[in-house]
Amino acid sequence: MANFDLEEQEQLDELKHFWKQYGNLITWLLIIVLGAYAAFNGWHYLQRSQALEASALYDAVERAAASGDTGRVEQALKDIQKESWWTGLLRVGVSRTVYAQQAGLLAARVLAEKGRPDAAKAALQWVADNGSDEGYQALAKLRLAGLLADAKAYDDALKLLAGGVPASFEPLAADRRGDIYNLQGKKDLAKAEYTKAWQGLAANADYRALVEVKLTALGVDVASLKGQPEAAKS
Repeated sequence: MANFDLEEQEQLDELKHFWKQYGNLITWLLIIVLGAYAAFNGWHYLQRSQALEASALYDAVERAAASGDTGRVEQALKDIQKESWWTGLLRVGVSRTVYAQQAGLLAARVLAEKGRPDAAKAALQWVADNGSDEGYQALAKLRLAGLLADAKAYDDALKLLAGGVPASFEPLAADRRGDIYNLQGKKDLAKAEYTKAWQGLAANADYRALVEVKLTALGVDVASLKGQPEAAKS
C-alpha cells in the first residue's frame, strides 16, 4: 500500500512539474483555438444575418419600385447603403451583398424612367464604386455611361468606360463607346467600336443583330467582316 502511495505521489509530482513548465502554453493554445472557433462561427453568423437583412431591404426597394414612388425608392436604397463602421471595416456589410447591388440597379432604372436622371446616376455610381461583384459593377458602368451620353456628357462617359470592364463585358462596352462616338459625329471611331463589339459577341447572340444594324447604318458591309478574326463564339 505504501509503494502504491509513493508511486501515486511521484506521478502527481511529475504532473505538477509538467503543468508548471507547460501550463501557460497549453492555456494560451486553448484560448487561441477556442477563440478562432468562436470567430469562425461569428463570421458566418454575421454573413447570414447581413444577407437576410439585405434581402428584406431589397424587398423594400422592389415594392417601392412597383409602386412608382421615387421617394420611397431612394429612401429604401439609402437604408441599404448604410453600414456601421465595423461592418464596413470587415467588408461584410449589407451594402456589399448581391441584393444591395441588385437594388441599386433596380432603383436606378426606376429613377431614370421617372425623370430623375441625377438620382439614377448616383445609384449607378454607388454600385460601380462599392459593388463586390465585377459583373454588377460592369452593368452599372454601362448604364451610367448611357445616362451620361443622354446628358451629352460624352467625355465623362468615355472616361468611365476607359476604366475597364471584365472581358465578357468588353463587347458591350465597345458597343456603348460606338454609340457615344456616333452621337458626337465621329463616324470612323464609331465604326471601329461597333466592329469590336460585333466580333466579340457570340454568333448566336441576339444583341449581335442590333450591332449589325448599327454597322449597316454607317455604311459597313457586315458580310465583309465575317472573314476577319473573331472572338470565340459559344
